[in-house]
Amino acid sequence: MLLSGCNSTEHLSFLNPQGPIATAQNEHFWLVATILFILIALPVFVGTVWIVWRYRYGATKSKYAPRWKIFKPLEYLTWGGPIIIVIFLSVLVWHNTERYDPYRTLASHLPTTHVQVIGYDWKWLFIYPEQGIASVGMLAFPAGQPLTMDLTSATVMQSFFIPALGSQIYAMGGMVTQLNLQADQPGRFLGENTMYSGDGFSQQKFSAVAMTPADFDAWVQQVHAAGIPLDTAALNAITTQGTKAQLRTALAPTASLPDDNVYFIDVKPDFFASVVMSIKGDAAFAPNISASTSTRGKEP
Repeated sequence: MLLSGCNSTEHLSFLNPQGPIATAQNEHFWLVATILFILIALPVFVGTVWIVWRYRYGATKSKYAPRWKIFKPLEYLTWGGPIIIVIFLSVLVWHNTERYDPYRTLASHLPTTHVQVIGYDWKWLFIYPEQGIASVGMLAFPAGQPLTMDLTSATVMQSFFIPALGSQIYAMGGMVTQLNLQADQPGRFLGENTMYSGDGFSQQKFSAVAMTPADFDAWVQQVHAAGIPLDTAALNAITTQGTKAQLRTALAPTASLPDDNVYFIDVKPDFFASVVMSIKGDAAFAPNISASTSTRGKEP
């Protein structure tokens, strides 16, 4: 109740869902919590008070039965109740796990935005292969349209999570995982790496920004105008261990960046695939920009 007074420009939690996946997870959470309370917590609370009162010191109605061996109705309740609860919750969780598989694309008559995500120490690189641009610190996409992300890591395993939109998923070196999300309306959402991966882990956050289609197109044009070419120097700065702020400092002499984020242009269509294959082949973390191998959705 005290935390409800806090306000932020970013949506922080699935308890305030901003998309269909987070809404479904929110409903699932409260359904399971209600079932557990009614069938487990409430009987324990009531039963504890009843037992303490009935068998209190000096009670005259409680019967002392030292030779009592078994009471079948109590045995059935003791063993049958938990078994039924576990079966019911297992079926419910299994059903919703299949239904909201992060690899399952969201049905829509609107076009899907495709973004490739690479986890570095300690920053996320978001690549827009169709637009030929990339960003660090901001994931922009149109609201009301499906967002499909392919994820990998250029270092250790990392955990990608936008709580207000739902579904955490891991990013692993040499492999590709996929996540499908959608924002119901324009807004700004907190994104982060939830797996400890070193000193800068706590700063590996980003803003996921859902825009109107017109605003998204304007943002793409802005990136093309202000972005830094993704050349060897920029790539070396990205792969160097450091936070987004340190990346900005390293690139500041070469460009005037419009905000706290870093934007790149001239991104090769096979850049993401080359990163995956370089890690998979136990090569250096720095990818071969001219590589021609492509991959999507699965381990290559």
